[in-house]
Amino acid sequence: MPLDCILGETCVIEDYPDIDPTEGVSDYRCGLKTQDGHSGTDFALLNFEQMEDGVRVIAAADGRVEAIRNTRPDQPYVPGTDLDGEECGNAVRINHGNGYQSVYCHMKLGSVRVTPGQRVVQGQLLGEVGLSGLTNFPHLHLTITQGSDIIDPFAPGKANTCAEPRETLWLDAPRYTDAGLFTAGVSDAVPELEQVRSGAARRTTLSPSDALVLYAHAFRGDAYDRIEMTMVGPNGPVFAHTARLDDDQAQLMRAYGKRAPDTGWAKGMYRGYAQLIRGNTTLAVRHADVVVE
Repeated sequence: MPLDCILGETCVIEDYPDIDPTEGVSDYRCGLKTQDGHSGTDFALLNFEQMEDGVRVIAAADGRVEAIRNTRPDQPYVPGTDLDGEECGNAVRINHGNGYQSVYCHMKLGSVRVTPGQRVVQGQLLGEVGLSGLTNFPHLHLTITQGSDIIDPFAPGKANTCAEPRETLWLDAPRYTDAGLFTAGVSDAVPELEQVRSGAARRTTLSPSDALVLYAHAFRGDAYDRIEMTMVGPNGPVFAHTARLDDDQAQLMRAYGKRAPDTGWAKGMYRGYAQLIRGNTTLAVRHADVVVE
């Protein structure tokens, strides 16, 4: 593992490398947990508070540090912002020999603890998970390459057969699940699924008198899965709600909210979280911010 967390408890794998060479997407199990052209594995934290407390990024294997960056601020990416080729944010690149390299992206500003030319051993501290570069949520993006080729550590050299590969680059391969969350957002009313899919439901600002509704769009949910939905505002918790699934569903949307109090919502930023949970294991997490003005 390239970071000090427990999968399903304090972090989740949000995206895998995209192995579909077309404009479509496919992870190594022919699932939807990737984005078009995605080059690495994304390990997401469950909330921003974990990032503030500090989650260690560690070397996945022995090697020599080739390059670092430790100058990008920790802030959500604003679409249209020119990152000057530094989409990876604060980062460390390690050479492992035999043409293999690993790159650790989106690290916390000022946290990088290694220098170019330094030898590192497996498990050695590199820095902390952050919010730098092309990202809007605290996570570590890990890319593995061999020469000019991007290597999926879950299925190196594997044809897209959808089956569990017999060999991986992991000492202990993280368990795969095909369920996840497409998105979460905030609206002023319970939206229709098509509004969620198109993005029309999403609000970035609300008035103090608007309803405050958090929605989540999930895929491949099983009966008895649940979506935990929470909202926090300037004055603390706003609501917490559990939406349970009664049946297996290829796609689903759940929403929950509250009407504005008589005095109106306090002005400021509100942040909602949606977590897809199966048993005691968190499978996916998404967040959404809205400003009441």
